[in-house]
Amino acid sequence: MTQFTPPLPPLHQITPSSMNKNNQIPRTRPWPTGFPTSKALSSFGDANCMEQLLVHCANAIETNDVTLAQQILWVLNNLALPDGDSNQRLAYSFLRALTARAAKTGSCKMLLEQVVANTPNNLTMDTHKFSILELANFVDLTPWHRFGFTAANAAILEATEGFSVIHIVDLSSTHCMQIPTLIDTIANRHDVAPLIKLTVIADVAMREIPPMLDLSYDELGAKLVNFARSRNVIMEFRVVSSSYTDGFAALLEDLRVQRLVHIAEAATAEALIINCHMMLHYIPDETLSAIPGTDLASYVYDSSSCTASVTPIMSLRSLFLKALRGLDPTAVLLVDEDADLTSNNLVSRLKSAFNYLWIPYDTVDTFLPRGSKQRQWYEADICWKIENVIAHEGIHRVERLEAKSMWEQRMRSANFQGIAFSEDSVGEVKAMLDEHAAGWGLKKDDEHIVLTWKGHNVVFASAWLPA
Repeated sequence: MTQFTPPLPPLHQITPSSMNKNNQIPRTRPWPTGFPTSKALSSFGDANCMEQLLVHCANAIETNDVTLAQQILWVLNNLALPDGDSNQRLAYSFLRALTARAAKTGSCKMLLEQVVANTPNNLTMDTHKFSILELANFVDLTPWHRFGFTAANAAILEATEGFSVIHIVDLSSTHCMQIPTLIDTIANRHDVAPLIKLTVIADVAMREIPPMLDLSYDELGAKLVNFARSRNVIMEFRVVSSSYTDGFAALLEDLRVQRLVHIAEAATAEALIINCHMMLHYIPDETLSAIPGTDLASYVYDSSSCTASVTPIMSLRSLFLKALRGLDPTAVLLVDEDADLTSNNLVSRLKSAFNYLWIPYDTVDTFLPRGSKQRQWYEADICWKIENVIAHEGIHRVERLEAKSMWEQRMRSANFQGIAFSEDSVGEVKAMLDEHAAGWGLKKDDEHIVLTWKGHNVVFASAWLPA
């Protein structure tokens, strides 16, 4: 994807004579009176022009300019096709999101019925609930998750060398899909494998966030324990009811008590590993507390492991990390998407999302055929994320990604120090990437590593020790 082209002229200045008329729009629909024809706007089909249209539309919705918003939605409705090329499908997802936002905004509420009534495209898209096998196959299709799995597992094995008990707290959005490979590797490395304690969180608030699983965590745990037993590894599986909405307060208190009991009993040395895979960005950040009517203090947990006081600019993310440091973990693995979607300004957030979420649309052609069920599931999950970023605000906008640099700052402020991935670990990640399309790459950034697509940052993986 290229950088911005020069900004488009104001829409009222666009005339048919200023457009390239060689390209044809695949389908046409009714147009508002006095607005340029779909043929005249055919040159808007590239990503940069579509982005500018989306920005114009977002501004119109935010200023409650019904006429302009309606006109631009009509234009986008002719250009943004759910079955078009990657740019058109990307724009279609943003069209859905802006339409949903317009339906909630002042006089623009009328736009939803008007747009939907005149379009053959279905503006609804259902996300899929995966079986375990479906989800395992789904995350293996692309390095998006495998990159973090591979890097984190390699770092966990190195950090826990010599421990007879390994306690892994798996804060993962992919429902423990990383764990079977880790169990298998542990089994292959040891004649007598260490005891594995696996703690996961059951969060009601996460049930509607893709990817979704079609079975309970008790059932999932039973399957993981049976798999571990088949590999001669003893595993204990435990579910703690806790939520990202309060910074996983219940989980932190549970872990604090567990550590105290473990110390009091002078038990065998136990490695405590906190594995954070694309989960921490759901914890509320400073931009949420800046929203009028949002009381951050109502979300804050009370734990003796965190002495920080709440301020108007305090973030539950920082409080969570400080409390985590109080547990003195053996290592913390932090993997997340490298983008910033925290802005309270819609246009700024739209630009950031557009310039990041083109990547999954661009990559999908390399591993899923058009019309396949898996492709529909994959793109429905991206659509869900875009709609959450654009159409929602306050506590309902949960997709609040932060860039790698911000997470590094938070970790260091919480008294963690980054450690470099070993050459063996990096080698394993590179070997995994060789199984996928040529556009994927890896780069080292200080101690940490970053997954790239055509040179653009996608996901970062980092490992941390108590300083």
